Amino acid sequence: MTVRSDMALEWHLRDVVAKEAVDETVKAAVDAVFEHLHGGRSSKRRGGRELVRLLEEARGAAVAAGEWQIVRLVQDTIEYAEGRILRYDFEDRYRLFGDGRRRERNAGFIGRTMKAMHQWLVESGREFLVEHPEAGIEEFLEHFRSQGEDALFVQAPVDRPGRYVLPRGQAEIGLWLERIIRSGRVDVEDPAAEARKIMTSPEALLVRVAQLERRAAGLKALRAVVEDPCAEESDLQQAMAGQHWIFGGRFVGEAVHRRLVPGDEVDIPLIRGDGALHVVELKRSMSLAGPLVKRYRNAWVPAGAVHDAFGQVANYLTGLDEHRHRIRQEFGIETRRAGALVLVGHPALHPEVPEEEINEALRTFNSHITRVEVLTYKELLDNAERSLAGENPV
Repeated sequence: MTVRSDMALEWHLRDVVAKEAVDETVKAAVDAVFEHLHGGRSSKRRGGRELVRLLEEARGAAVAAGEWQIVRLVQDTIEYAEGRILRYDFEDRYRLFGDGRRRERNAGFIGRTMKAMHQWLVESGREFLVEHPEAGIEEFLEHFRSQGEDALFVQAPVDRPGRYVLPRGQAEIGLWLERIIRSGRVDVEDPAAEARKIMTSPEALLVRVAQLERRAAGLKALRAVVEDPCAEESDLQQAMAGQHWIFGGRFVGEAVHRRLVPGDEVDIPLIRGDGALHVVELKRSMSLAGPLVKRYRNAWVPAGAVHDAFGQVANYLTGLDEHRHRIRQEFGIETRRAGALVLVGHPALHPEVPEEEINEALRTFNSHITRVEVLTYKELLDNAERSLAGENPV
């Protein structure tokens, strides 16, 4: 892997990280990075694995000092050095140039590119409709989808005129543009909303629709497993694989490693936006051995299955707290502020109890505990379905 070491990285460390660091240990660790950058015999900045190692040491020092903003800043520096954050995003995010303003040329470049793309879409669409006057909207959209797929295989044969070459640096620009369009980061402020929906970015719209369709299909398949009276925990875990979006927008992904503490293996290790771990513990849904709730003094309260699951997760969190330094060093995961979610049971297990009363019993239970939340599978999936409906782009 090539480690990037350039002016943007140095400016970020000098003008952002170093200025915000307070603890002397953190400052010394950042200074060590600067010494490595300019420690060579030539004027060229040094990179390599040593740069990443020193940045990781600076991140560890910030964690030990409790300077969590510095942890996030240094983590971004590591991801930039390793190529996981693109230069244009990195510069724009931290305003890494003289006047501190966003680079207007980036917006202009995006605008000109989108204008050319839309002009091509109009001409290509007009030609398609002339050749296929009977085509409906689905055929029309499929035409552009297939052309987009074909574009990934563009070549420049040496035996034909008109070679197409991406000069050095252009590949990153192309990827940067693709990510901007796909993520919906181009805002169009125009009152003629319906007309602009088609002209804004058909490609981005199609990508978003496809993503929502995949999520809807995945959610439907997961609900089928949740409602299966024979489904075991392993079936539920397999159905949830790769669908961390159902847990909400505060999670940025899943950790690779599930066994962080000797003897404990978490079901789904989510990573929050602040870098902290959030454990998801899966219990059975419709095949739960005992009751989900029970009657106690004229009220419904969580039954033994809920308390047992809570006790198991509480032990997980204790282990994560006790091993937090080793986990941070080995896996780069912060567990000191880890939380947990227990998914257990389904309201259909108790047809005699209104669903809202079951949810209310769990909410009351949650209000008296910290770091752990208990939900039924149905409530989680209902929340995810409402979220999905709210993201419909059309």
